[in-house]
Amino acid sequence: MSMIPHPVVSILVTILWMVLTGFSTGQLVLGVLVGLIAGVGYGRLATDRVRLRRPGMMLRLAGRVALDIIQSNYNVAALILHDRRRHRRKSGFVRIPLDLTNRNALATLAIIVTSTPGTAWIDLDPDDNHLLLHVFDLKDEDDWAHTIKTRYEPLLMEIFR
Repeated sequence: MSMIPHPVVSILVTILWMVLTGFSTGQLVLGVLVGLIAGVGYGRLATDRVRLRRPGMMLRLAGRVALDIIQSNYNVAALILHDRRRHRRKSGFVRIPLDLTNRNALATLAIIVTSTPGTAWIDLDPDDNHLLLHVFDLKDEDDWAHTIKTRYEPLLMEIFR
């Protein structure tokens, strides 16, 4: 391990420290110390190098996610604002088996699911690779599993393979 594992991070944090606190010798020393600690911390948090393939697939996924988020915003707002029969709405949990194993692809799926109003990534069981998803208005568990398995998982597997 190098003495300064991520020099760019350390330098940027030091510069940011100086911009935010003003320049003095004491602040420079403190900024360098904070920058070095940030570089070490970043090294511990950094994931494996990501190798993205198929930029067309990334654009397709981004478009699909954007449309799904817009549709979900509309659906959740309609449920909250116009549903007079709230006792009929049923929230619940769905277990979905995943074929994804790449950590970066799983993290991307977690961001997609949690960014979509009405759904939240709760857990990923490492033993059997099942996603536990919470759904605000759960009507059909199989529909949610089908959505994840056909709309997102194949594209993520192709992008992160």
